[in-house]
Amino acid sequence: MLVGAAAGVGKTYRMLDEGHRRAARGTDVVVGAADCRGRPHTEALLDGLERLECPHGAFDLDTALRRRPGLLLVDDLARTNPAGHRNARRWQDVEELLEAGIDVLTTLDVQHLESLSDVVETITEVPAGDTVPDGVVRRADQIVLVDVDPEELRRRMAHGNIHAPEMVDAALASWFRPGNLTALRELALLWVADQVDDALRQYRADHGIGGIWEARERVVVGLTGGPEGDTLIRRAARIAARSAQGELSAVHVVRGDGLASGASSTALARQRHLVESLGGSYHTVVGEDVPTALLDFARAGNATQLILGTSRRGRLERFLTGRGIGETTVSRSGDIDVHMVTHERAGRGRPLPRRRTLPFSRRVAGPLAGVVLPVLLALLLDRFRGSLDLTGEALLLLMTVVGVACVGGVVSAFVAAVTASLLLDHRFMPPGAEFSFQDPDSLLVLVAFVGVAVAVAAIVDRSLRLARRAASATAEAETLSALAGSVVRGEHTVPDLLARTRETFAAHAAELVDRPVDDPSASQVALGDGRFLVLRGRTLPAADRRVLTAFAAHLMAAVERARLAEAAAEAETAKAADRMRTALLAAVSHDLRTPLAAGWAAVASLRSPDVDFTAEERDELLATADESMARLSRLVENLLDMSRLQAGALALDLRPTAWEEVVPAALDGLPGTAGRQVAFRGLEESPLVLADPPLLERVVANLIANAARHSPPGQPVLLAASTLAGRVELRVVDRGPGLSPADRERVFEPFQRLGDTDNTTGVGLGLALARGLTEAMGGTLTPEDTPGGGLTMVVTLPCASSLRQGAPVRAEP
Repeated sequence: MLVGAAAGVGKTYRMLDEGHRRAARGTDVVVGAADCRGRPHTEALLDGLERLECPHGAFDLDTALRRRPGLLLVDDLARTNPAGHRNARRWQDVEELLEAGIDVLTTLDVQHLESLSDVVETITEVPAGDTVPDGVVRRADQIVLVDVDPEELRRRMAHGNIHAPEMVDAALASWFRPGNLTALRELALLWVADQVDDALRQYRADHGIGGIWEARERVVVGLTGGPEGDTLIRRAARIAARSAQGELSAVHVVRGDGLASGASSTALARQRHLVESLGGSYHTVVGEDVPTALLDFARAGNATQLILGTSRRGRLERFLTGRGIGETTVSRSGDIDVHMVTHERAGRGRPLPRRRTLPFSRRVAGPLAGVVLPVLLALLLDRFRGSLDLTGEALLLLMTVVGVACVGGVVSAFVAAVTASLLLDHRFMPPGAEFSFQDPDSLLVLVAFVGVAVAVAAIVDRSLRLARRAASATAEAETLSALAGSVVRGEHTVPDLLARTRETFAAHAAELVDRPVDDPSASQVALGDGRFLVLRGRTLPAADRRVLTAFAAHLMAAVERARLAEAAAEAETAKAADRMRTALLAAVSHDLRTPLAAGWAAVASLRSPDVDFTAEERDELLATADESMARLSRLVENLLDMSRLQAGALALDLRPTAWEEVVPAALDGLPGTAGRQVAFRGLEESPLVLADPPLLERVVANLIANAARHSPPGQPVLLAASTLAGRVELRVVDRGPGLSPADRERVFEPFQRLGDTDNTTGVGLGLALARGLTEAMGGTLTPEDTPGGGLTMVVTLPCASSLRQGAPVRAEP
């Protein structure tokens, strides 16, 4: 099956071309129905193929069933059959052919899919008409998309390769608008992509391949700075790319408990670049508990999927420390889907550091281990009694005490030291099997053992605490470095910094207020200018407040920059106004002088008593004076209207207006023969527009004058009206040189005469005034390329029939 976005993409041509290709390979190919629509290149492909087609685009189903070709070509699957046909719809004919074992190659526009017909109607404002059930289309063995760029399709339409010439302008103004074609193309691409996904899932199921494609979601990937980060980012990007509006965010949790000390700054910088190159965003947040920080960030960003790497810890580490970050995150995730992605470092890399605040399980397990582990070691040494002397046995017990200190701290180590000393005295020191506290030497040895064990445990615990403090300082430095980097990259506005502050501290909201807030759950820092930075939804510990103070300093600088930028903008506005006045004076000095001089000379000649003019000469001088005064009047009106527009003082009288009311008056006011070189299409059939008639007349007159000035001799200006989505469009079409994309906005600036070589044609206010007046009436004025060359100015105004009937509407811009 060949699927296209719209008529004219080449589905019929591709179908017939495929028929020739199959026939050349020996397949029995017959044309059942082909709608060539008078296109010579497509009709030429019918030569050499057997045809069963009947009049009115139908085909003889019974003949096709009797003929039983190897491949039957049937165009336009959605077509309704003529009255009296056995089946009402062509797709029903195709199903009957397939049931008879005949292969069919057919075509379909995406607008005729049942599931998309309402979407297409919303986009194009045109009912879809005949539709085909999606299930019929999905049963096709192969679905091929015939795709053409929208601009290429519009050129085909303009050249008459799709519709008859009399239908071209209407089609280009409605169904074949660039936006419509782009939206239809996207629908076709997405629908075919979904069918490809279905086929892939079926293939995996048939071959026993596990795993599915995730839905299009907002995806967050958690990074530790480890080597697995690149794999996780690419996996998350693929998931996000499946959604039409998929978003990718990467987050690295920095905290002061030792976890961040294992992160590689180089790896994080590389991963940040990778995330941004894939269209995602990178964030750093502070949190004492990694799972909580990850989930807070995900919920704050409305994420529905969280990507984490499987643990790099080995089996022994997992046994000793219990659940890791991934398992804890999964258990707390709630409505967020958590994906644990495996990687090459899973289970055999460096274990993740432990948390600073010991969990309840370790606070209980530490003292318990201090009793149990020395006993178990003593029982083990009993089995090998005689293999080690007393010194070796004592050292093994001392190592056990140090191990308990690493698990449960100094208190647990003290419990282990006392237990080990008692076991050493009772089991291993002579006479054995009894306590020997009465012996001073034995007592001294035991006291020394306990002292050494506790001292070593204290040193180990202190070393761990110092390492955690160093990690805390590193965490703060990394956070501030990320903040400084965001400022360097341009994220220095107040909203940007407030958003980064909220993300970094996993708060519900971050805002600037003029007075302190009375909220026990909020954290606030004074900025120094009477304002306060407030974080809502979380109370920060003292360590995090130091970092928050640094954020507050950056915010204070951003507020000051915003104030200076506002002052600079006001100065630039005044500077622009001064440039406008200078340009106005320079233009008016010439353009006022020319009609004044001509009119003055004509009147002075008429009043002169020294010359006796003939009637013909007198009429010519009067015409010159009249034309000069009219030109001067138009110039002054343009200048006054432009001044009113810029000052916001132009009063409007909006009411239902017909084009016949404004176009003749606009043509009468044009100089020379410009008003006689205009063609019309669709003005009488167009509904009324909501506009101010005198102002709309000015808009139309300026646009026609501009088009006539740039049109080649003998080429009339075309005025065409059409209706789309409750709005009326008036197209002023010329066949002149057109405009480059870079000049399409510049042409609407005052005092611009792009392409004009004659400075006597005006001050360059016509298009600027036309756009200003159109926008004041609630419409738009946009330039488009004329198919075949030239420029089309499109005036879009509200349709009066779509508004509530009543008195004329008055508005002040």
